[in-house]
Amino acid sequence: MPRHPQFSSSLASIEASVFSSLIHRLAEHEGETYPFHVGDTWLEPAEGCRMQDLRVEDHPGMHRYAPPRGLPPLLQALARRVATRSGVPTEPGDVLVTAGATGGLAAVVGAVVQPGEQVLVLAPYWPLITGIVRCFHAEPVAVPLIGEADSAEGAVELVRRKLTARTAALYLSTPNNPTGRILPPDWVAALVDWASSNGLWVISDDVYEDCVFEGEHTYCRSLAPERTFSAHSFSKAFGMAGNRCGYVVGPDRFVEQLGKVSIHSFYSTPTASQLAALRALDGRGDAWIADVRERYRQMAIRAAERLGVPRPEGSTFLFIDVADRLDEARSGRLPERLRRAGAARRAGHELRALPHARPRLLHLCPARRRPARYRHPGRSTGSLTLTASGCGRRRSTRRPPRRSCCTRRPGIAGRRSALGPVPTRTAPGPRGSPRP
Repeated sequence: MPRHPQFSSSLASIEASVFSSLIHRLAEHEGETYPFHVGDTWLEPAEGCRMQDLRVEDHPGMHRYAPPRGLPPLLQALARRVATRSGVPTEPGDVLVTAGATGGLAAVVGAVVQPGEQVLVLAPYWPLITGIVRCFHAEPVAVPLIGEADSAEGAVELVRRKLTARTAALYLSTPNNPTGRILPPDWVAALVDWASSNGLWVISDDVYEDCVFEGEHTYCRSLAPERTFSAHSFSKAFGMAGNRCGYVVGPDRFVEQLGKVSIHSFYSTPTASQLAALRALDGRGDAWIADVRERYRQMAIRAAERLGVPRPEGSTFLFIDVADRLDEARSGRLPERLRRAGAARRAGHELRALPHARPRLLHLCPARRRPARYRHPGRSTGSLTLTASGCGRRRSTRRPPRRSCCTRRPGIAGRRSALGPVPTRTAPGPRGSPRP
């Protein structure tokens, strides 16, 4: 038990910065900067869906607390949207509006995972998920998948090897952050079926569902609605990252328990953010998505061709192998060269990508900056030039140049979570009691 001045031991394994270790040094950069390290956009939300479009005269009480579960009109609109997309009948009671998908995923983990239990996390993965799991005194277990498995059977075999009597849930992200890969439908179906047969919860990160360039997105909830919690966000889909509005969908009797976690952490999602989200669902947001998705797709094609790497299938990211700069990456010179060019990036090992390839991978989000900023590497505007062999920077005229397949494990199917017995595939378990 920690006493002053010590902190909880669970914090020791949580990184203070989940992005680039060099990001704080960009403040010293005199020229233009390129914040490729974080998934955001240079675009503003759709017209009519911005904060400037909301007035107290039209929305009395918009600066007061919203209902903890979410504004009723927004819950109804989200239920209709999810039902249409997933094919699963969805009621407002199945939805919890949260402080971004981050808040939603935290509510899920806090409700279904007991201290000391494990969550299987398909890797590479979104870096905050492991910290969220640790905050609730549970253990994230990385399962390298993308780049390792070549079939649905291979994917199942990889997770099967990590299964223990303490495993409580399986987390997966598709389109994947950070690789931009879309898990094939048969992979998703096999993984969800495996989780169901082993009595596990399924935590599905659907944040990039609207950013699919190739193939199709598969909703886990369509396959096992009785045990799946799906997380969604207005941040990526509608360009509202700063609003902190997302939502989680799951069985009504369990979403009620998620609300106990959310109400004691962020209480409710900002009212104005929910009003903006509701406007985005009236058609204006979908028109914005259609336009932006094509812009992102073209940007991804240009960036991938310039770098000589495969095109991403979705999301807003490029995951780049810099093996031919491996010596520089190991010594730290490559990240430093990127910093000098004003480019923030995430290293692959910061995303716990593939253990055997830790020094080789860089993670970039081209959508973070307007394409004109780096579309023409020949212009002498200090623009960033990315090549397959590394990176360079045009000399800026504004400053002097610098030098240069599964079996059931005993004790799994009958395990209990904070919500009670984990539901079987045919008969959901009874409502459980909240965590003490």
